[in-house]
Amino acid sequence: MSSRPRVVIALPNVVECGMVAEWLANEGFEPVPCTTARTAAEEMRVRRFDLLVTDAGFALRDGLLAAGRRHNVSTPSVVIGELGPGEAREGERRHTIALDRPLDRSMVICTISMALLDGRPVRRSIRKLAHRFAADVNGVPSRLIDVSNEGLRLEMPRGRLAIPPPYFSLKVPFVGVDVTVQRMWARSGPDRGSSQVTWCGGALTKNRPNAERAWRVFVEMIPIVGGNAETSLQIR
Repeated sequence: MSSRPRVVIALPNVVECGMVAEWLANEGFEPVPCTTARTAAEEMRVRRFDLLVTDAGFALRDGLLAAGRRHNVSTPSVVIGELGPGEAREGERRHTIALDRPLDRSMVICTISMALLDGRPVRRSIRKLAHRFAADVNGVPSRLIDVSNEGLRLEMPRGRLAIPPPYFSLKVPFVGVDVTVQRMWARSGPDRGSSQVTWCGGALTKNRPNAERAWRVFVEMIPIVGGNAETSLQIR
């Protein structure tokens, strides 16, 4: 079974629907393009899905948001297009994220990645500077910036892998840690020469208990230096 996030795309314009599906496929998602609300509703009824991306007209007028929540109450949704005031309030009540046209590829990918966090519990934990431990991201040499029990921030060169896929393998050879990470955000590094590196935030996901324990032991061994640890939301 595929571990890729499965995204139902319900957009009436064939070209736009295909374009969004191609963007998501290239980022490691499993897109399911549908150009009618009926097709999307049937798809959600018969098969598992992780996210609904829907046109504003389909969302409330055709009841697609309600259909999505009915089949999986915790599934987040992204609504594309303009909503009226009443529709916007209803969308907020159903915990949707709105996205305006014209669509921008980077914004679509970022919005969908963040929407997938809606069903994930957010916990507070101590974040520690990792003194730039050497790491490996899907075979690309990288360095950790800071870590917590639930996740991490890292720096990687833009040349070979500008942005990690939605899910990636992270290894810390020095301590023998090997975990699966879900990418939460990615951007150019904040320092001089930042165009040459990408900073990425991620959360541990879909790991075996022994891998989770090894990660926590690694985090525990890192000392708190000069008050640089802080209690904060891991998603940042």
